[in-house]
Amino acid sequence: MSYERKQLGQARPTDTNPVSLVSPAANHTVEVESIVICNTTGSAATYRIFHDDDGTTYDQTTALAYDLSIPANTSDTWEASVKMNDSSGNLAVRSGTGSALTFTAYGKDHDVLSFED
Repeated sequence: MSYERKQLGQARPTDTNPVSLVSPAANHTVEVESIVICNTTGSAATYRIFHDDDGTTYDQTTALAYDLSIPANTSDTWEASVKMNDSSGNLAVRSGTGSALTFTAYGKDHDVLSFED
C-alpha cells in the first residue's frame, strides 16, 4: 500500500518561542519529508527546527537546524526524513522574529499497523 504526501502541519509563530509543528496521533507514524519556510517580511529572519522524539525539549540538545537565516520575501525548503511514532513527540519550529515566518511540513501519516518502509 502506498501513501500520498500531504501537509502534516503549519505554523506561523507570533513570537520567538518554539511551537509544535508536527506531533503524531496515537497509533500513527508520521514521516516528515520536507518543511517549507516562507519569510513574509521585508527583512531577513532566522529560524530553528527541533525534534524531540518523546517530549517537548526545544534547545540545543534537540536542534536539527539552529539560527539559520532566510532572506526577506523568500521561501526555502528544508529536506528531511524524520520518522515519528510516539504521540508525545514533537517536531517544533522557532522564528527569530515574531510573525515573520510560516512553516509548512509535508510528508506521510498512517496507521502504525499499515506502515511500510
